[in-house]
Parts: sequence; C-alpha cells; structure tokens
Amino acid sequence: MSRITRVQLFVTCLVDAFAPRTGLAVVDLLERLGLEVECPDGLTCCGQPQLNGGFAMEAAALARRTVDLLTVDDAPVIVPSGSCTDMIVHQYPRLLADDARYAERARQLASRCYELSQFLVDVLGLEVVDARGTGHVAYHASCHGLRGLGVRRQPEQLLDGVDGLTRVPLSEADVCCGFGGLFAVKMPGVSGAMLQRKLDAIEASGADTIVVTDLSCGLHIAGGLRRRGSRVRVVHLADVLGAEP
Repeated sequence: MSRITRVQLFVTCLVDAFAPRTGLAVVDLLERLGLEVECPDGLTCCGQPQLNGGFAMEAAALARRTVDLLTVDDAPVIVPSGSCTDMIVHQYPRLLADDARYAERARQLASRCYELSQFLVDVLGLEVVDARGTGHVAYHASCHGLRGLGVRRQPEQLLDGVDGLTRVPLSEADVCCGFGGLFAVKMPGVSGAMLQRKLDAIEASGADTIVVTDLSCGLHIAGGLRRRGSRVRVVHLADVLGAEP
C-alpha cells in the first residue's frame, strides 16, 4: 500500500448535480482505505463542454479556476470520471501552455490527477477492495477513460474482487455508447443509433447491472434502457465498491 494519506476530490459537475450519492460513495470508499479526503470549495465544471463547443477562452478560464483550487498542495487529485480526468491531464497543459502564471501549475496538476480506478489499482496497488454485491454485472468502458487514460483492466480487476458479483462479458464493451458530450446534441440521429447498438449488446449479455466509470455514459445508457422498459440498471463503479461487506 502506498504511503499516501490524503487526497483531493474533484467530484465533477455531473456527479454533484445528478448522482450526489455516488460522490459520497467515493468519499466513503477512500476513507475506508484510510485516506483523508478534501473537497475544495468552489470547484465547478472542468471546462470540457466549453472546449468541445469551440469556446477555448471560456474553457481556459475554468481551467485556471480549477488549477487555483487544486494546487494548494501536492496531494493526489481523484476524479470519478475518465472524461474529466482526461481534460485535466491532457487539455489543461495545452490550454494554458502560453500562460506564464499557469503553464507549470497546469502540468504539475496533470501529473497528480487520476481517475478513481486508476488511482486504486495503479497508485495504491490494490487488487481487491473489500466490498460485496449481488447479481451479474457487465462493464462498459468509456471512451475518454479507455483511449485517453488507458483505463480498462483496472475497473474489471476491481469488479472481479467484489464478493458475490458475477461479471459477464459485454459484446463491444469498448465501443462508444453514443453520448460523446456535445456530440449527442449536435448529431442526435447518429448518437441515437449508436446507443441502440449498445443497448442491444447490453440486453444480450444477460447482465442485470451495467457498471460505468463515467456518469455521462451512465445517464445516456440508463435513459435508453428506461425507454425500452428494461430492468437492467446502470451504476457507477464507486457505488459498487462502496458497498461494504
């Protein structure tokens, strides 16, 4: 186990607005592991929607605000979202590269920012988190986490260690669900077709629960399942790992 004793949490705007219990599950999980968790006041959006929409100046302003709030010390920053982590790790240094006050601070923040499962497995060196669940689960790999951060085996490894869960394969688990942030708004027809393909794969998997590491994917998939009248539920990885035995 790493000697890390304290972390900062960037809870993300989607978790804060739509799934606050998931945010609490992250805190509970990290505290069970003996870590002190700080949630700095004033954190908002990471700025990814603004950047994707072509508003680089607005995205940079949010990046500066986030850097200000998360660089008061050198504690690791934990993010329950691959897309937001990717934004901080890869886009902040680029957005602020020519800003004399923020360029180095953005690079420093990027070097200690981790998606939740990435932190648990790659930094803390955990193979199993003491948790318990029931039923058959399948894992959907979000695009930014998988392709931007290399997050795939970490969530799967942690799920395999949850007592009482049976993990089942999901066809095309690494294929986009069709959300893609503003993509779903700009190209709803293509997004909807991609979602239907994902839902078909989910229903064919035999899983009663789909686990995600990005709430954005989770909301998109869950909405599609509800419209189909499906009983398959969608949960964030933190909600699974936060279930004590």
